[in-house]
Amino acid sequence: MKILIAVKRVADYNVKVRAKSDNTGPDLANVKMAINPFCEIAVEEAVRMKEAGVASEIVAVSIGPQAAQEQIRTALALGADRGIHVLTDAELEPLAVAKCFKALCDKETPDMVLLGKQAIDGDNNQTGQMIGALTGWSQATFASDINIEDGYATVVREVDAGLQTVKLKLPAVVTADLRLNEPRYASLPNIMKAKKKTIDNTSPEELGVDTAPRVTLLKAAPPPERQPGVKVEDVAELIDKLKNEAKVIA
Repeated sequence: MKILIAVKRVADYNVKVRAKSDNTGPDLANVKMAINPFCEIAVEEAVRMKEAGVASEIVAVSIGPQAAQEQIRTALALGADRGIHVLTDAELEPLAVAKCFKALCDKETPDMVLLGKQAIDGDNNQTGQMIGALTGWSQATFASDINIEDGYATVVREVDAGLQTVKLKLPAVVTADLRLNEPRYASLPNIMKAKKKTIDNTSPEELGVDTAPRVTLLKAAPPPERQPGVKVEDVAELIDKLKNEAKVIA
């Protein structure tokens, strides 16, 4: 069983990202970059499948600039077998990313595409669903448990009402939720081994994908600063302020 996993390069989740002074987007200059946390969960799940004898090959895919190879190497150190780097300096929208994965699925013929439910930069939560639509494969989003048996994947999904269990015929597209697992840390020996693993290079143009943007960013600005709170002497003063100043009660 071959698994294709997505590895997106994003700003580290511990970093407070600021908007550029001209409000044209986030300022990522000198910002620490890392694998998208949900993608890291997908990598961990694929590695666990391989350790359990379910998966035979894990291919890590990243779409982005030359520096994105750093995230592919991290995935290789965590247990992926080889990488594919779709080189582009453009900021691709979810549809273009899904089309790149569709082309890679046609070429690699994986049994499963496993990716994070969303990226922490755009928070679009669209790519996995779009890959499923373009490939015509079964899909299960927000997975908190995955079990593979007899050519089917049984996936427990986290939905608003609780948990939903679905059974998918492979090949399938699955997106990982937060509670699917807890990713491991890469050991030093595996980091050294990852340097010798293969990363194939391609581009959206070679894959025949049109990357023209369909959405225009009008403005990127930080949220308004929270106003400091005030102390009140008693309940009567609190009610008065809520009614006459905050105007949240009538």
